[in-house]
Parts: sequence; C-alpha cells; structure tokens
Amino acid sequence: MEKSRATFGRDLGRDLHLDLGGPGGVRASLMAALREAVRSGRLVPGTRLPSSRSLATDLGIARNTVADAYAELVAEGWLYARQGSGTEVAERVLPRAAGRSPRRAPGPPSPAAGPRFDLTPGTPDVSSFPRTAWLAAARRALTAAPNEAFGYGTPAGRPELRAVLADYLARARGVRTDPERIVVCAGFMQGLGVLCRALRPRGGTPGRVATEAYGLPFHRAVIARAGLGTVPLPIDAHGADTGRLTDLDHLRATLLTPAHQFPTGVPLHPDRRAMAVNWARATGGYVLEDDYDGEFRYDRQPVGALQGLDPDHVVYLGTASKSLAPALRLAWMVVPDRLMDRVLEIKSAGEWQSGSLDQLTLAEFVSSGAYDRHLRGMRLRYRRRRDQLVAALAEHAPHVHVSGIAAGLHAVLELPPGTERSIAQAALWQGLAVTGLADFSDPAGPAAARDALVIAYGRPPDHAFSAVLEALLRAMPPAG
Repeated sequence: MEKSRATFGRDLGRDLHLDLGGPGGVRASLMAALREAVRSGRLVPGTRLPSSRSLATDLGIARNTVADAYAELVAEGWLYARQGSGTEVAERVLPRAAGRSPRRAPGPPSPAAGPRFDLTPGTPDVSSFPRTAWLAAARRALTAAPNEAFGYGTPAGRPELRAVLADYLARARGVRTDPERIVVCAGFMQGLGVLCRALRPRGGTPGRVATEAYGLPFHRAVIARAGLGTVPLPIDAHGADTGRLTDLDHLRATLLTPAHQFPTGVPLHPDRRAMAVNWARATGGYVLEDDYDGEFRYDRQPVGALQGLDPDHVVYLGTASKSLAPALRLAWMVVPDRLMDRVLEIKSAGEWQSGSLDQLTLAEFVSSGAYDRHLRGMRLRYRRRRDQLVAALAEHAPHVHVSGIAAGLHAVLELPPGTERSIAQAALWQGLAVTGLADFSDPAGPAAARDALVIAYGRPPDHAFSAVLEALLRAMPPAG
C-alpha cells in the first residue's frame, strides 16, 4: 500500500500530506491529490515541490510515475518547472480558501483590495531601524550584563537604563530628574494605565482626567479602564485651553502633548504651559506630559519638556516607539516622589515588564552616542519628506493648506468644508490609508469645526515616498 504522507525532501524538511486513495491508478490519484492541494490553497503559488525521486521514495511508488504526474500538471498549468530550480506551484488566480489568501497579480487599487500605503499616524518608518548599530549595542550590552540581569527584573526597570535616561532627558529635553524617579514601561499605554490607577483614590469619588479635545481615542479608553472619567479641553492655534482647568470639578490630572499637540501639530503656548502648572500646584493635581515625538523638530528651536517647570506636579512620559520602533515596547515615566510608591505597587502586581536585555541594549545604544546619531539622521530624512510633501501640494494643489509641520512625523492638510470623508475615500481608491481629523475628535467635546486629513509622511519607506505623493495628489480636491 502506498504511503499517504510525503516530506519536502531533506533540504526543506517539511511534510506534505497527500491522500492517494482516490479512484484510478496511482498516477491519476497523485495528480488529483496535488490538484486538490493547490486548489484548496494548502500549496500556495511559489511553493517548491520535492524532487520526483524524493517524493517517489516517500510515497513508495515509482519515480517515473511522479515525473509523469509532474509533467502533466505542468502542461495543465498547475505546476511550473524550471531547469535547475525544480518544480513549483504555478501562479494562478484561485478561489480564496478558508484561512488562506492565494497570490494574485497586482491590479488597480481599490478599497476592496486594501490600501497599498499606510499614512495613518502613530508609527515611524520602521524600515529605517538601525539594525547594525542596534546589534552592535546588543552584543556589547550582553557581554557586560551581570548575571542577575537574566532574572525577572524589577518594576522600576534596569538601573543601567534609568541612569542613562536621566542624563539623556536632562540634556536633550530639559527634564529634571534622577534615576530613582524613572520607571521603565512596556510602552506608553502601560505607563498611562498605571498612572491613572495610581491617581484613582482608594475610596470616594473616582475623579476625572482632562484630555485634549483632539487626541487618540485609545488614550481615553485607557483612562476609562482605570476607573477615571475624561473631560475634553478645547484646542485652538495655541494648543489646549488649559485656562479652563480651574473650572472643572473632580480633576485628578490633565493629559497634554505640549511640545507638539497631537494631531494638530501646534506647541502649547507658554502662557498655557504656566496655567497648567499653576493649576496642578493649586489643586494638588498632576499634568501628564506625553512627549511622544519631542526629538523631531525642523523649523524651530526644540520645545523643552513641561516637566522642567515643576517636577513635583508633572509626570513626564517618553517612548522609543517613534524614535526607534514600536516593537521594542520601551517607554519611560519620570514620576514625582509622592506618586512613586503607588506606581511601583501597581506595576509589580501583574503588569508586563520590558525585557531586561532590550533595556540594557537601549542603555548602551544611548550612552555610546548611537541614539543621537540615529536621531540626527532621521531628522534629515523626515525633513526631506516633509519638504517634498509641502512642495508637491504647493505645485499641484495650492488650495490645500498644510499645517502642523514645524516638528513631528505628520502634517495636517486643511480641506474644503464638508469634504473630509469623501477625500479620505478618494485616497483609499488610490491605495492610501489616511485618517480624517474628525477621527481624533472627542465625542464629548464640541463638533469638529475643521475638515482635514492627518498625513503621516514619516511612515512610508524612502523608496515608496514618490509613489505615495503621486497617489495623494490624485486624491486631492480640485481647486475652486
């Protein structure tokens, strides 16, 4: 009896299940089994099949039988044979199998096909991750790591990274701290969640957090999951209207993006920075400072961290997600003394810890100067893209105003009233995933007064950016 399981040969080492129990002879049964494997999507286009000798040995049949079956399936178009490269499953347009998507020839973009390029904000150009420099830092860090670094770690994070961050944040962002007040987190979201749980009183009224009327919806969701309510602060050309904080009841904190308001891109006006700090001092509340992309500035002097005005009432939150890559899951908080014990208590009660080896690598990466070199290179790269975007719009769509571009990784494209949704759909038809400004509006705040797209020019890789610009221009509204 012939076997029903064959392997993909010693070079590939994978199993191929073929049921040869069908009607007809051995060759007909083998051909039927291979057709069904391709038709169902188990063997996707491009899959290399075992040699006729290997498959014949595994199935216990004659080699000529396998060779003849391969030749006939090649003639029918199911397989493709190339001299010296073996036999592969041919490129075919097949019905979609459950759980599998067969390869198809590229066609014109459409919403059904999904976007070709993603311009939604939140991610840098991950193709520019400094792999070689990071690997070198990882080798040095691993060589020097003490044995205890391979244990479970502590809630505050590795002391090596906390010490390096204290120096770097003081030098580059104007943060006033020492290593003992820094807590390493597995991303900004974890840090925000831990802080909000620490801010919630153990009894009595849970309280609220004032958030910017334009911001990320999942930040508000994290606050709500921690048991706190949210209330929106209006946004204008000077950033969040922090003067309204004194009019709001039961506030525990306010979450702000002072250096580069997300997503409108404006810095918080100095008077409003002072208002936020004064409110925190007068009430005992906290300002939660989200410094998500403070390293990237182009046409202005860097805006220092708000935390430098009052380290006892401002919690600084930074992250490597924009400067390096979200996959690292590395962020940090600079926590006032009176919150530290509660933060560490919560973080030690089942919160995920960032990997110690990645923390040691980042510490080495920063202390060696590789982090500064990487940031300088990325500033130049992102600025070139921003300038290309602005120049292309000025030439081909001068009626579309661009704002929020002095810093960061995204731009706001102002649109004619009532056109945001239709132009976002037009961009999708061009193969671009884009986000309208209204998607960042707090439902509890006033209705969005602006139609605009938030375009993450920092996200596509360099080689694709020209194609991205061409597609974006095709989606822009006509003048008039």
